[in-house]
Amino acid sequence: MSDTLPTATRVSDPGIRALYRLENRWQAWLDVEAALARAQAELGIIPPPAAAAIAAAARLDKMDRNRIDEALARTGHTIVPLVWELGRIVGDPHGGWVHWGATTQNITQTGDLLVLRQAHDVFLRQIGEILTAMADLADRGADLPIAGRTHGQHAVPATFGYKVAVWIDELLRHTERFQQAAPRLFVAMLGGGAGTFASLGQNGPAVQQGIGRLLGFGSMTVPSRAIGDHLAENIMLLGLLAATSGKIGREIYTLMKTEFAELEEPVPPGTVGSSTMPQKRNPKLCQDIIAAAADIRSQVPLALEAMMTEHEADRTTSLMMDTAEQRACIATGDMLARMAEVMRGLQLDPDRMRANLDLGGGLIMAEAVMLQLGGPIGRQHAHDAVYDAAQQAFVERRPFGELLAADSRVRAHLNANQIQALLDPTAYTGLCADMARQGAARARQAAQHLGRPAARPAATEQPT
Repeated sequence: MSDTLPTATRVSDPGIRALYRLENRWQAWLDVEAALARAQAELGIIPPPAAAAIAAAARLDKMDRNRIDEALARTGHTIVPLVWELGRIVGDPHGGWVHWGATTQNITQTGDLLVLRQAHDVFLRQIGEILTAMADLADRGADLPIAGRTHGQHAVPATFGYKVAVWIDELLRHTERFQQAAPRLFVAMLGGGAGTFASLGQNGPAVQQGIGRLLGFGSMTVPSRAIGDHLAENIMLLGLLAATSGKIGREIYTLMKTEFAELEEPVPPGTVGSSTMPQKRNPKLCQDIIAAAADIRSQVPLALEAMMTEHEADRTTSLMMDTAEQRACIATGDMLARMAEVMRGLQLDPDRMRANLDLGGGLIMAEAVMLQLGGPIGRQHAHDAVYDAAQQAFVERRPFGELLAADSRVRAHLNANQIQALLDPTAYTGLCADMARQGAARARQAAQHLGRPAARPAATEQPT
């Protein structure tokens, strides 16, 4: 997804791109450097005044950007120029304790997880907004009959609210997955060059735990730089969320087609669909959702490839995982922003839904007739009789009700009025309305808790 897309002018930027700008990542790395120093001071590894000086200096706005850029160009190293500049700002006698016992990936991976946690907070808030809008849709459409379709064909009647309840049900499970994955995902890593704790010895695990506590993270059991399953899990969860979102986008896209015309995404006055066809009201937001969802899912194979790190560390797979995470997260923010816009402004056309229900002249009610007839003559005999009438009605374009009434197997048990009553699609929507209203209630309840950041250390303990 690109912020140059036309819909970017009317969809609020969720801010994920800003999170992945280099400056924000650098600040997150500096936050980890500060937590490292504080944790080491607590254990007596470095002097407490040094930790205080490092934490006070670990602000990007205090640093000379030109010096950092020059050192980056000269060294080609990810974090050394930042560490040098932090040491310079701290000065003597404490600057020499900066980055003590750590290796680059310890800092960058832990810092990037700080960025990812910021992104997750945004995603959960966005999902909460979507669930709130879906709750309203589910209530509005709870009793609104629509053709249920399987294999692209009319199946049995449903209600639009039931369709939304399905979307809600999947989104609620995605929020559970994100919350359940958080303890596995947000963990500090400080194992040194090969993840062996050699640089810090017996103090290593305690320092790592201290970093985690200060950042509101857990701590890796084995701080290997070759471990990437928790990072890949995150991208796979984004892929699952994208699959649901893409499905919803495609469903609305389809039902917005001229031949269906049951739904319409928000199309503000003045929107132009085509430079040559003035009548076009294109599903631009849904197209963006579908495209972004495909982009996110395409990062899942890359993340799985990135798990296959050689020996104790390999920058190749780190680059692959970083790329997959950034691209998937940015696209997720864009996708969810558009989904919220669609859900808030989705237009329903009850008359067209009813007209489409009646397209088959009652054929959509074949199951109801079969079950009613099956009582006296048995399900299979009833199926045979209704099947014959239904297929004849479709092929010969004849009224289904008349053909049923003309069949002696049916007429012996159902009169014309009973048959016509059985062909009413609004009387055969099962528990759709109940499930829609239950889904709306669940969505509202979940939305109340989403978007609230999890409890984390107080500001006095956590680097900002």
